[in-house]
Amino acid sequence: MALGTASALGLARFAYGLLLPAMRHDLHWTLAEAGGMGTANGLGYLVGALATAVIVRRWGTRVSFRAAMALTAASLAATASSDAYPALLTARALAGVTGAVVFITGGVIASRLAARADSGLPITIYFAGTGLGIAVSGATIPAAGQHWRLAWVGLAVAAALATVISWTAASTGDDFRDAVSGRARMRTLWRTALAYLLFSAGYITYITFLSAYLADHGASLRQTTLTWIALGSAVLAAPALWRRPTEHWPGARVLAILLFVLSAGSALALALPTAPVILLSAVLYGATFMGVPAAVTALIKANIPPADWTATLAAFTTVFAIGQTAGPWLAGAAADHLSTDATLAWTAILCAAAAVIAAVHPRRTGSPHSGARTSA
Repeated sequence: MALGTASALGLARFAYGLLLPAMRHDLHWTLAEAGGMGTANGLGYLVGALATAVIVRRWGTRVSFRAAMALTAASLAATASSDAYPALLTARALAGVTGAVVFITGGVIASRLAARADSGLPITIYFAGTGLGIAVSGATIPAAGQHWRLAWVGLAVAAALATVISWTAASTGDDFRDAVSGRARMRTLWRTALAYLLFSAGYITYITFLSAYLADHGASLRQTTLTWIALGSAVLAAPALWRRPTEHWPGARVLAILLFVLSAGSALALALPTAPVILLSAVLYGATFMGVPAAVTALIKANIPPADWTATLAAFTTVFAIGQTAGPWLAGAAADHLSTDATLAWTAILCAAAAVIAAVHPRRTGSPHSGARTSA
């Protein structure tokens, strides 16, 4: 199941940050136009989040997951087929749509597995799969140099392999069509939703513009490759770091800590942009950013009745998509007038604000249906 996030997030979303410098140079983009590609992906993600409940109601969770995985690979191949900006925007939007369907349906399956095992490990492992996609991208894409079309083809092949390998993992015995009959329960976790919105608008700019930031600071190919591999490896290691806190600490406390560390990691690279410090910044970012949706999913699982998990997770994913749709373009536009430093500052400021919102006045809640208790 972790190959779902590896493909939908690690390959289809975050790998674009590695390709941004070559595409920007070859296609003569401004930073706002480069950020617009991320915005298109975020907009597609928003559409996919809104459509997932309908898709699952008709075809079931298992079939929806598998089909979206295959279409994600196709969207990556399509990105290599043209250098026209509208065509590239369309391909990135399609990757966003299918990525959202993979993310939500895979998250529901992982949540069901976690409930059966009475453990948060399936959820953390599922989200950690993102790191595999990032690490693979970091180890391969920089070597392609300016040949960004070839890199997109390679990503498409990797996503196709992930589809094949994950095919049987989606067979969990239930198809969960009944899960979409529930309703989104946002009022219970409104503070979490607000923090999630700020996080989504902030975190995406760091990884979108990280390679551009490195290029502007004269980073070598070796440094860029090492930074991305370290970032992806940190994501893979995150479950070992955050499993126990996610399972045993009040959920809002874990969320606030994650957001604070994420903000500090981004600020660190700005304060001292040397190779070792930027590497440390990437490690801190990788070790925390996918922990945020894992913590949010755990909060949903603990506070919301199981019948409403899909609808609530889809609603939170919609909030997430709204933030990450606006974030790249706004940060890119600011960077055009300032420098790529503005993109990391954007991440640091928004994640710090989200941490404060998550930490202030946490309220103990419990689901009358599940008997679980956690902090909202």
